[in-house]
Amino acid sequence: MRQVHADEYARFAVARAGQLYRSACLLTAGDTHLAEDLVQETLGRLYVRWGRVSRVENPAGYAQTVLTRAFLTHQRRRSSTERATDVLPDRAAEGGPGDVPLRLTLLQALARLPAKDRAVVVLRYWEDRSVEETADALNASSAAVRTRCTRALGRLRELLGEELGEYAAS
Repeated sequence: MRQVHADEYARFAVARAGQLYRSACLLTAGDTHLAEDLVQETLGRLYVRWGRVSRVENPAGYAQTVLTRAFLTHQRRRSSTERATDVLPDRAAEGGPGDVPLRLTLLQALARLPAKDRAVVVLRYWEDRSVEETADALNASSAAVRTRCTRALGRLRELLGEELGEYAAS
């Protein structure tokens, strides 16, 4: 890779890594180790193709698409269901920002969705993408995205029920 392209890529990777990681955390329902792996895989794929990627209209959108597809590929692997433990050893800092119980409840609900439904929810509502952009990222039709979106939101409502109201009120 020429030095100019390498510098461009490095600036892009530094600027986008945080957003990619946050999206990956949502896609993986809070599995931070897998999220880090997905971001690393995404950035590696972008590095290899940076000459072409840098010329697309929206490299950040391209990166999100690569991340989403890497996540879905991982979910299809037989080993993706293996877990070393079901106990999360990391604890939030005392007095940290955000509503930790709400965040954990939402992550647990997201984890119970099928991978493609979770990807649709993250792309549509976290990434704020249109139905068409989401369909393009998932290599699916707009109708399939709308169907998955409706199903996923309905499932989240079932899973969260009155619990979400409790957290929102406090």
